[in-house]
Order: sequence, then structure tokens, then C-alpha cells
Amino acid sequence: MPIETLTWLMFGALFVLLLTGYPLAFLVGGLSVVFIAWLWSPDALALVPQRVWNNMTQYLLAAIPLFIFMASMLEKSGVIEEVFDVAYKWLGRIPGGLAVATVVASTVLAAMVGVIGAAVVTMALVALPSMLRRGYSPVLAVGTVMAGGTLGILIPPSVLAIVYGLVANQSVGELYLGSVFPGLVLSGLYILFSVGYALLNPKAAPRLSPEETPTWSERWRALRSIWSPLVLIFLVLGTIFLGLAAPTEAAAIGAFGAMVVAAIHRRLSWTTLRLALEQTAKATAMVMWIVFGANAFVGFYIAQGGDRYVSELLLGTGLPPWGILLLMQGILIVLGMFLDWVGILLLAVPVFVPIIRDLGFDPLWFGILYLVNMQISFLSPPFGYALFYVRGVAPQVPMGTIYKAALPFLFLQLVGLALVMLFPGLATWLPSVVYGR
Repeated sequence: MPIETLTWLMFGALFVLLLTGYPLAFLVGGLSVVFIAWLWSPDALALVPQRVWNNMTQYLLAAIPLFIFMASMLEKSGVIEEVFDVAYKWLGRIPGGLAVATVVASTVLAAMVGVIGAAVVTMALVALPSMLRRGYSPVLAVGTVMAGGTLGILIPPSVLAIVYGLVANQSVGELYLGSVFPGLVLSGLYILFSVGYALLNPKAAPRLSPEETPTWSERWRALRSIWSPLVLIFLVLGTIFLGLAAPTEAAAIGAFGAMVVAAIHRRLSWTTLRLALEQTAKATAMVMWIVFGANAFVGFYIAQGGDRYVSELLLGTGLPPWGILLLMQGILIVLGMFLDWVGILLLAVPVFVPIIRDLGFDPLWFGILYLVNMQISFLSPPFGYALFYVRGVAPQVPMGTIYKAALPFLFLQLVGLALVMLFPGLATWLPSVVYGR
């Protein structure tokens, strides 16, 4: 079968079946089985478990359940609520203080958990009611919760960076270092927008009254409650950045440290441990089944010459290298409106990365661009995950309001993507200093 026809059949069938709502993991895996048996032979299906086994033996993948468990334990231990409380007490009096506190708390949480769902859902339960109760505009309140929560896709220890590093053959430590400044830039853009919105619309973001303003003693006392998670951040990220531990080893430290933090906050119990383990098992199974299924799907497509076809298609457009890079970003943004991050990574990255290398671009820089792009996908209508996380825990907020709240922050994310594209040093300077790239 001509590769052009096969491309339309495989990806057309995938998008049509996605409309049924069936899980992506089973769709891509099932389609790969169908096409292998049809175009090769039923005997060739032995290649599917072989590719699955190759993935199962990847040492780096062990970091995924460990980081997810770390996030689950911190969520169950109440640390996330305490981080927001500290940010609220220190920043509540500035214009848009509660929105700024939400972004700051989300930035700290991103450095602790690296899992989007936990941060968005918890901040929607903790920060959103507080802002709405005080008269904040739903657009600002919902937008900061969603955008702040998605920082976990970019700021280390991001689970996505681990999978990307495995697929693209890129150092996870370099990806973690390279994503620090872009993550802080996006966090800063969210904060500037919140303050500017509050200054232009004071009634949409009322300041705390003098009676509600915490005293200095209350502020300093609140800081003492978060020393343990801050130490945990240093242990996890510091050991990676200093080269003392690999990401998998640092994840093990984080998983154990999260239990210690829960014990310090007197939240460690058999019930908490069981709930965290259940949540870890479900999230890990979802990620791994998508990894297995998409790996078989992409493996078959590449074996048929799909990577060469896509490369020739992009290079044959006549666009200059930067034009092809922009076209790739556009494709990733469109895919992000319909697919989840694991599916996009395993379907697009194995094809795009060799082209990026051929064009002479830094693959590390492209990896950070990909991570920023996936943060955009979490806010992209119609199927952005963050939109439905908020809807699930805040049913009183209309879906139209949630979509409206996402738009200004989507624009800010595009600005952040443009900044990283125009100034590659944002992604490459820190890894070059630490690792001497």
C-alpha cells in the first residue's frame, strides 16, 4: 500500500475513533494490531509484545509511578492547601492578590508534584471558592487556577519530560534544567496579567480589607508549616541538578520524602497510603498503556516508511528551516486540541525529532518547545484537560465561563512559546552551565 494512502487510513481512522470516546491507549494499540495483521500477517503480531517488552525494561520509566506517588501523597497530606495559605497570607494585599497567590502556590506545587491533575483539582477546591466568595471575576479566578495548575507539565519534576527524554533519546536532567526558566517566565506572565487585570478592573479583583489582612507574626508563623515540602523540592531537584542522582533515583527519594512530609503533618495513615497507591496505580496504568499502544502504532508506521514520508513532506514544502519549525508548532497546537500529551508525544516526536536534527536545530531546545506546547494543550478548547478538571470539581461554574477564562491565558502561553523560540538561551543556558553542553 502506498505510504500516502496508509497515512490517511491510519490517522484518519484514529481521529474518527477518538470521537467515540474510547480510551486512546486501546485505540492506538488496537489499530496497530489491525494494520499489522492486515498488511503484514497475523504471525507478525509477535512484534507488538516485543516492542512492549522493550518499553517495560526501560529503567527510566520507573520514575513515573514514583513521581505520581509523590504527588498523590503530598495531595493527601494537605501540603498543597498549606502552600496556598502561605502565599495568600504574604500576597493577599497586592492588586489581584488571591490570583497572584494562586499562581505562586501553583508554581511551588509544580516543583513538588509534576502531575497536572493533582495541582489543578486541588487549587480548584482550595483557591477558587475563596476568590469567588470575595467577588473575584470568574474569568480571572478560573483562569489562574487552570493556567497555574498546568505549570506542572513544564517545571521539573515533570512526568512528561521523562517520557519525552526516553522517546527522543534526550537527557532528562538537561530537559529539567532547560525547562526551569521557561516555566518561571510563564509563571511571571500569569502574575503580571493578574496584577494588570486587577489594576484595570478593581471591582473584579477586590483587595483584602485591613481586618482580613494577616499580621506579620501570622505570616512568619505560616512559613514554618512549609519548610518540609521545600526541603523535599531541594532533595529531588537538587540531587538531579547537581548530578548526585539520576531522575529515577531522585523520584525514589521524593516518594519516600513525601511519606515523611505526610508524617510530619500528621496525615500519614493506612487510609492515606492506600488512597495514594490506588491513585498512583490508575494514573501509571493510563500512561503506560498509552506508551505501549502508541509505540506499536508508531513503530509499524515508521517500519512502513512513514517517518521518511513525513520528512519529505515537510522538507518539500519549500519553507526555510524556521518555517518548518513554525509549521511543526502549529501541528502540535492542533493535535493538542484533540489528543492528550502522551499520545501526541508518541505519535509526533519520533517523526519530528530527526527532522529537527537534520535542520540543524538544538533537539534540547525543541524538547522545551514541545513541553510549552503541551502546556498549551491542557488549556486548548474543546478538550483541554484542565477545563474539565475544573468543571468536575466546580460544577457551579458554567462551561462557557471556563472556556472564556482559558482564552487570555492561552494567549500568554503563546507569548511564552514565542519568547522561548526567539531566545533559545532561556532553554539552553542553564544546561550549558551545569552540564557544559
